[in-house]
Amino acid sequence: MSAATASNTDTTGPDGGHGGGADGPAGGHGPGPATRTSQRRWQALQRVNKSTLLMLVVTLVVIVAFSVATPTFLTGTNLRNVAVQVAPALIVAVAMTFVITAGMIDLSVGSTLALVSVVGASLLRTGMESVLVIVICLAVGALCGLVNGWFSSYQGIPSFIVTLATMSIVRGIALFITKGYSVAIGSGLIFAQIGQGRLLGLGYPAWLALIAVVVGIVALQRMRFGQYVTGIGSNEESVRRAGVDTRFVKMMALVLTGTAAGAAGIITAARLGSGDANSGVDFAMTVITAVVIGGTNLLGGKGSVIGTAIGAVLTGVITNGLTLLGLSPYIVPIVTGSLLIIVIWINLRGGSLTELLRRRVTS
Repeated sequence: MSAATASNTDTTGPDGGHGGGADGPAGGHGPGPATRTSQRRWQALQRVNKSTLLMLVVTLVVIVAFSVATPTFLTGTNLRNVAVQVAPALIVAVAMTFVITAGMIDLSVGSTLALVSVVGASLLRTGMESVLVIVICLAVGALCGLVNGWFSSYQGIPSFIVTLATMSIVRGIALFITKGYSVAIGSGLIFAQIGQGRLLGLGYPAWLALIAVVVGIVALQRMRFGQYVTGIGSNEESVRRAGVDTRFVKMMALVLTGTAAGAAGIITAARLGSGDANSGVDFAMTVITAVVIGGTNLLGGKGSVIGTAIGAVLTGVITNGLTLLGLSPYIVPIVTGSLLIIVIWINLRGGSLTELLRRRVTS
């Protein structure tokens, strides 16, 4: 299945006319298996980079357009604000990349965000230490993901149905805890500094999002978990027959999104200075839009964390730019929803947005 396996099956034996160059055992004139493997990996990397760079170009075009339309867009203050605003969605989008690549979906991340923000604010109100509250909040998010994963992976209920149900249940719990009121968080607490503090002029949420992207890239491309996730999305039965506990891998992917949603809930509550059960209403759509725009196949088997990062930045830039132009805030969900349905339509036709744009540019 790997590039190295493919290159070995294409080569002939030591006595073959084409087997092994300077690196091969026969000392022929062609490149050896190791050289051919490196060449193929480099070619694959180039293909990925072209697709990713094309999405980056689209994002840069949108940035330039908003910069021309409003002079305040390209200021340092606004760009820092965009980075902080995008951070919660980007963190969860990285985790969602694993879920969608495995052929699943998680619609409950917005409700999990709201519940975690409420739990965190309520615990802080009792005088509990911020560090312990953060640990509990992450555990609450992971528990939500575990419930989703257990029902979906071990009970055979489609993740769409499970997370659609838990989306309502989890937000209902948050509303029950607060009775619909927001819970204030003291600005001097360590918890609050997560959303309001800065390092080298950039907000802590942006740095956390950057760390999430780096870890996500390594996990998806270099670790066995990422390989299993991709394999399950492509052909789950083959991965299962290879001895992998596919149900556990799928469950852990949903635990990952739950934990990431917990982190996003901490950041959101810290930024706003309160826990609100009504926060994150359209959060799941924003996250899924970023993942799908980034080139992850909605049907599974293909994912790109770098593409997800670019997709999250693009959606954040669009939201920020439309707001600066003074347009109605109700325009934002219309644009985001339209963008999502266009990308899904392209995805279901067997392509991707980046492939369509590439063909348009090169034709």
